[in-house]
Amino acid sequence: MKPPILLIHGMWSTPATFDRLRAVLEAAGHATFAPVLPWHNRPASLPPPPDLGEVSITSYVDYLVTEAAACSRPPVILGHSMGSLLAQMLAERVPHAGLVLLSPAGAANSQALSLDPFKTMKNVVLKWGWWDSPTLCDDAGARWGIFNGVPEEVTAREIAALVWDSGRVLAQMALPPLFGNVTRVDYARLNQPALVVVGLNDRITPPGIARATARNLTGPVDYHEVPGAPHWLFWGDLEQQIGAMVTEWLNTLT
Repeated sequence: MKPPILLIHGMWSTPATFDRLRAVLEAAGHATFAPVLPWHNRPASLPPPPDLGEVSITSYVDYLVTEAAACSRPPVILGHSMGSLLAQMLAERVPHAGLVLLSPAGAANSQALSLDPFKTMKNVVLKWGWWDSPTLCDDAGARWGIFNGVPEEVTAREIAALVWDSGRVLAQMALPPLFGNVTRVDYARLNQPALVVVGLNDRITPPGIARATARNLTGPVDYHEVPGAPHWLFWGDLEQQIGAMVTEWLNTLT
């Protein structure tokens, strides 16, 4: 029996990220579960919940622990961007069959120096108090650092679908020493098989983070850098390539 897949979306995103990938995984015989993180079902056209800005990343993980109970057996945990970091933090706390980390955000102990994330988020983090406020990536930053190289039709649609997220979570990921290093991962506990995939043109979670993450994982790691690919992997031939890569790797587990 093939393991279920628990999919975790990224910052400012929703489970719709995985709509087409879920169809591929289900056609390959895997049950899929894609929970929406707290408050991420609220469109950005509405004012953000005031308390969202102070929500911690540990609250997201606590929520996912409860959601993981819906899986009939230990799942493969698949995340994109922030979702990949959440996947690692969740895997410390629940039984799992493996990890798929797409464009992973850095844990406190899997960081890599780069100015590109700041360039992407500068219009967010140059606002005083962003670390305690709801945040939303602006159009210019999203185009430069998330959807660079993505066709305009796809980019415009995906930017319109972005939602509010927590400034506290962003700060905990971007500046871990200043916020208690709560994103530190105990990699000795992550000893199940893992697939790590990153685009070489990823600007918001640069390839150095994926490399550090792959080095730190203590189980068997299948690591891939995709030439020319940006942070956003879910469009066109690239999405088909990622889907094939994931399903082929999953076949090695069964």
